[in-house]
Amino acid sequence: MLSMASKTDTHPSKPQFDYAEVSIAVVGGLALALIAIFLCVVSLTGKTASGRDFVVYWATGQQLAHHANPYDTDALDRIEHTAGLPAVYGVLYMRNPPWDLILTLPLGFIGLRISALLWSLILAGCLVLCVRMVWIMHGRPPNRLHWLGYSFAPAMVCLFAGQTSLFALVGLVLFLRLHATRPFLAGASLWLCALKPHLFLAFGVVLLAWMIASRSYRILAGGMSALAVSCGLVYLIDPMAWTQYSQMIRKAGIDKEIIPCLGVALRTWINPNAAWIPYVLPALACVWALGYFLVHRRTWSWMNEGSLVMLVSIVMAPYCWMFDQSLAIPALLQGAYTTRSRVLLTVLAFTSVAIQIALVAKVRINSPFYLLIAPGWLAWYLFATHRGRYSAGDGAVSGDRLT
Repeated sequence: MLSMASKTDTHPSKPQFDYAEVSIAVVGGLALALIAIFLCVVSLTGKTASGRDFVVYWATGQQLAHHANPYDTDALDRIEHTAGLPAVYGVLYMRNPPWDLILTLPLGFIGLRISALLWSLILAGCLVLCVRMVWIMHGRPPNRLHWLGYSFAPAMVCLFAGQTSLFALVGLVLFLRLHATRPFLAGASLWLCALKPHLFLAFGVVLLAWMIASRSYRILAGGMSALAVSCGLVYLIDPMAWTQYSQMIRKAGIDKEIIPCLGVALRTWINPNAAWIPYVLPALACVWALGYFLVHRRTWSWMNEGSLVMLVSIVMAPYCWMFDQSLAIPALLQGAYTTRSRVLLTVLAFTSVAIQIALVAKVRINSPFYLLIAPGWLAWYLFATHRGRYSAGDGAVSGDRLT
């Protein structure tokens, strides 16, 4: 018996194949390769610049640089289609609130090709910065789970389209990082979230209640200061911006668009002409979020409870495109660091791949196929956090970790 045991000990067991680690590595590597190829195409040919949402920001900047109306239909139509925007899109407007105009003004002094490359590099930097900050907030765990953030399909769509959702993601992550140590800066960073205010309705209600309950008035002061400064700068650039914006909103027809989110689907099913219907779900989400905060206020954590509220805000938003779901990255990474299930990690990785394949296969961005994706992130998060949690003192996934 002793000799047999000794013989067995001389042959160590073969390491178990870690399919979750391989999945994350492969998906992350492919995503980074796609980003590199995309940036090369933009810099060498510039062909992707005119067919992206970015051209709208560039056209708006051109108007501002010439002290013209940034929402002028005829001017935008001429600039966008001269730049190469396909005629099928019609006239596109920058629908973000006017305080966002300060982001587009510099684009008015740069050519389309160069500004598209710079804009893409900035967006890529925002994604890398956000994922790295979330990784640091989780204690720098020695694994590849953060690669799930780099390869997250909505973030890739946002980068390729040239959308501003990744700027809003920076604001969210900076708030999570700074709210306990640099409250004024944390509040100022929320200005970036105000680029897409409709995505933060439930989150904003809880944030306001939390600031009052915890007397975090420096955060409120930081946010109001940043908003006031941006509005002042916009007034100097275009004193009529708010009037022009309100006129644009009335004729832009966003209440008629088919957007793959629950609020718009509800409007389509009940009454396509009822513009108020998409706001029913956000109202319900705000009521739920406030109640959820009141129950958990004594142990409130923006990384834990806040993640769930943010996901609910995204799912119940009055309108939300695929690229807007980039804001789910902090919550999904928090769920990834919480769960011990390799299957769940693999599912998250390959869901991103499936979405990217659908986009490459030219499944329309407003297709009903995408309707359940945002609720899917929420369901995945709930299941992941229910399946297992790591010790807060460990700062990383305990036991079953990806090295």
